[in-house]
Amino acid sequence: MVGAATTAYGVTAVRRPDWLARPVGMAGEQGGTHPYTAMALRPLAWRDAAGGLAMLLAPAGPALVTAAAVRIASDVGDAVLFGRTVTGRV
Repeated sequence: MVGAATTAYGVTAVRRPDWLARPVGMAGEQGGTHPYTAMALRPLAWRDAAGGLAMLLAPAGPALVTAAAVRIASDVGDAVLFGRTVTGRV
């Protein structure tokens, strides 16, 4: 379930990078995303889609644990990166 949701979110965010930009305060005042911001966020969206697909397709056991660990590490990395670089958000 988490793998499918993550894959769907990643694929959607590739087409609509504002889905990633808004929660971290990187969207413009009217909700749009600057083309350079979108270009920087799309690799994160592809990574999420790939990680979700890995969780979805991995067999139970070490492969699934590894896919989930990579996903968690990616989210922690995003939290640290955005937490340290995006100002004005609580």
